[in-house]
Amino acid sequence: MRRRMKLLAKHGRGTMAAIFPLLLLLVLAAYAHAGEIVPSMGVSKPVDSDGDAKMSGGLAVRGHLGPLLTSEIGVGYRGESRFNDQLKLRQWPVTATLYVAPPFSIVYAGAGVGWYNTTYDYEESTGIPDDTRQDFGVHLGGGFQVPFGQHVGVDLNGRYVMLQDQESHLIPEKFNPDFWQTSLGLAFKF
Repeated sequence: MRRRMKLLAKHGRGTMAAIFPLLLLLVLAAYAHAGEIVPSMGVSKPVDSDGDAKMSGGLAVRGHLGPLLTSEIGVGYRGESRFNDQLKLRQWPVTATLYVAPPFSIVYAGAGVGWYNTTYDYEESTGIPDDTRQDFGVHLGGGFQVPFGQHVGVDLNGRYVMLQDQESHLIPEKFNPDFWQTSLGLAFKF
């Protein structure tokens, strides 16, 4: 129980460290009157796993850098099961993305980087202790945003996330953590 409390405290500090830059960016974008905040829900599916797609969620802040470029900083949560539910992964990604978004178009595409805080929660019967790691990854993606009035729009996007192969205490000892993610959100412009 004590180990779990330490793990929760560690995640709390990591979450606050991830949220603080978002809040700062939100304040700066609001001051400049040139941004949007996008809460979203979606699904993610590992590339090399037969598991079902799992729900995911996120919050992004976007700022317009010019007529063609949009930047995004986002935080999210996703989970997945591997090795017949012997391993559950919980992931809190913090990402930065640069999109090309032509003026007067609803379509955008881009690429970015991310810091992926991942907890490996092994089934208790395996006797393997839980582990938390931080990894760097890159992603490619795009989407479209359909405006509904002057200050809100529906945003649908997808991305492919590439991470370095991960080691596991189960057999096989390595697995590919890459995943697809699709999300639907509301873009609130300010």
